[in-house]
Amino acid sequence: MIDPTDRKLLTALAPGLPLTPAPYAEVASWLDLTEAEVISRLTALQAQGVIRRIAVAPNHYALGMVANGMSVWDVTEPDLFGPRIGALPFVSHCYRRPRAEGWPYNLFAMLHGATRAEVEDKRAQVAALLGDACRGSDILYSTRILKKTGMRLTGET
Repeated sequence: MIDPTDRKLLTALAPGLPLTPAPYAEVASWLDLTEAEVISRLTALQAQGVIRRIAVAPNHYALGMVANGMSVWDVTEPDLFGPRIGALPFVSHCYRRPRAEGWPYNLFAMLHGATRAEVEDKRAQVAALLGDACRGSDILYSTRILKKTGMRLTGET
């Protein structure tokens, strides 16, 4: 359970950190806390598993990465290969999902590039890493960027 101050902090951060030289100090001023309290509370929330991380969510299109594809893989050992693929410099996120009726893929990795040919080259690198553990794959290309937001807290719990 989180206390009311932590709830206010998480609600304040849902849209993201302010783009200022001292973002934690600014958030602290909103909540009548000190910068040290904000950092301490976020550290504790992360240690408790309430939040996983604080990270930048870039707009890949604005960075020139306009060929973005979710590569999907049917892998025999996703727990072994997922961390390896996720560590590749061109993979922004990689995760395991259960297979579904008519959908044999259980490992997903988002690949970014300036062109589809570049993304296909990166896909080939993932395939080479997987080797015989890969039984099939596909790629789903993005056609537009969707608005990314943080978690939104509603109601009282």
